[in-house]
Amino acid sequence: MTRQLWAPWRLDYIASADEQPGCVFCLAAAGDDEERLIVHRGRHTFVLLNRFPYASGHFMVAPFRHVGEYGELTDDEVLELHRLATSGIGALSQLYAPQGYNLGWNLGRVAGAGVVDHVHLHVVPRWSGDTNFMPVLADVKVMPEHLAETRDRLAAVWPG
Repeated sequence: MTRQLWAPWRLDYIASADEQPGCVFCLAAAGDDEERLIVHRGRHTFVLLNRFPYASGHFMVAPFRHVGEYGELTDDEVLELHRLATSGIGALSQLYAPQGYNLGWNLGRVAGAGVVDHVHLHVVPRWSGDTNFMPVLADVKVMPEHLAETRDRLAAVWPG
């Protein structure tokens, strides 16, 4: 049986993504870690929480370098990016004990990318029953923890 992930609140973000000045990832990388919700910095890539998450703990891994095409990533960027995703899954497992994860690349606007010119990997923790009626009936997403607290907790347990 196919189950749909219904996220109508994302349309506002996707529709306005091109109107925002600058690249959200480049701006985040150049800013303060706590303010920009950066959880961890590697040599070539970094991890930051999604400001418009599907679930608590939803983070993204992106290269520091402004790259719009997946095939343009260097071997070092690809390796570190996936290693940081693995480390993040370990940190999420330790803190929140999710029952599963969605990992994904949204490459291109038609594929759901809100940011099309800076590639990034999404890591979304999932729990049984983590979708509910609030987004459908009230256009409200219930997040049980503030993003700043999630960022601090993940940063504290991040390996290495």
